[in-house]
Amino acid sequence: MIRRLEITGRLSKVLIANGFVFLSGLTARDTTGGVKEQVADILAQIDDFLLAAGSAKSRIAVANIWLKDVNTFDELNEVWEAWVDKEHPPTRATVESKLAGEDILVEIQVQAVA
Repeated sequence: MIRRLEITGRLSKVLIANGFVFLSGLTARDTTGGVKEQVADILAQIDDFLLAAGSAKSRIAVANIWLKDVNTFDELNEVWEAWVDKEHPPTRATVESKLAGEDILVEIQVQAVA
């Protein structure tokens, strides 16, 4: 059985199947801030979506992060390290990439155990 949350005409922001929770790539709702502000906004969204799916950040298995500018890696990590469950950190990949909008500085996608 597959359960979907936040369905749009294009995608589901959350998909729950076979004991896993898959989140679509998330960007900040307010893109006027810098990397730290955008990351904090995205991580708050992740917390909310995982809670709605019956999971939590301690159950994240994989995180994929795309940065517009890899030179902001330290800013990303400052916010990430304050948020991540230090007893249960996920695997993670971070790459520099052209993103969907000029004002989007970071995108994060996670997969968690339900």
